[in-house]
Order: sequence, then C-alpha cells, then structure tokens
Amino acid sequence: MADVAAKERKILVAVDEGEESVHALSWCLKNVISENSKDTLVLLYVKPPRAVFTALDGTGYLFSSDILTAMDKYGNDVADCVIEKAKKICKDLQDVKVETRIEHGDPRDVICQMTQKLGADVLVMGSHGYGPIKRAFLGSVSNHCAQNVKCPILIVKKPKSTAGND
Repeated sequence: MADVAAKERKILVAVDEGEESVHALSWCLKNVISENSKDTLVLLYVKPPRAVFTALDGTGYLFSSDILTAMDKYGNDVADCVIEKAKKICKDLQDVKVETRIEHGDPRDVICQMTQKLGADVLVMGSHGYGPIKRAFLGSVSNHCAQNVKCPILIVKKPKSTAGND
C-alpha cells in the first residue's frame, strides 16, 4: 500500500455546473487524494458546442454578430465560474498540483479524449442520476465514459436529499 501512496498519479476530475460534479470533486478529495501524495489533480470543464445558427433562424429572427458574441462571452463566463468554484474547493490541498483545462466539444467525447491525451490514471466524475427514459433521450456522459475510457473510472453518485428527515 505504501507503493500506491508514493506513486505520482494524474487524477482527472470532470466538472460542470451541477451539484453532482461538486459532490464528486469533494468526495475525490476526501477519499482518493492521500496526504503527502505527489498527485496531480486536473480539473476539466468541457464547453458544449454552440448551437449552429444561421443568420436567419426558422422563426424569422435575425441573429446579429453582437448576439453571437454575447452568447460566446456567456459560455466563457460560465466556464471560468465553474473552474474557479472547483479551484476554491481544492484550495487546502498540500503537495498536490492542481491544473485546470477548459476544452470545447461534446463532453462525452472530449472527456474520453482528454483522459487518454493527459495519461490520466483515474477519471472521477459525478452522475446526474437520470432514469432510463431521460438517459435514453439526453444520453449519459458518465455511462459513455465508462464504456470508452481506458483507465479506471470512478462515478460518484450524489446521495438523495434527506431534507425533512433531520
């Protein structure tokens, strides 16, 4: 076991706007990262591709370059906010290097590609906990990654709310 703690690991944590990814990151810090390790924690946020709009959409509205620029700025602001929130959660780590990455594309594909490109030893991600019907329509990023990533993957489910059971 001492051999595991001494090895420098690269742990990729996929983060997004949801509470599930915040829970997965917090769980990872408590249960995967060990004290005095030389681990590298990579926080990855994937900006989904912008919907393709022609200058004239189907309803007859014209999208000006100002609107498209504002949409891009909003996407960048969201990405920066998510990464900053994740970095704050990691602020008390010692001896662990924290890196951040913001990539563009379909999160399912980009997370799988970055896991391999960065040589991650483990991928940690949250699960939204969709039922089978929602998952069929929306797709499951964690399920796709579990099927396609070559390294071990840790999918952390957020516990059901216990509000009212105090």
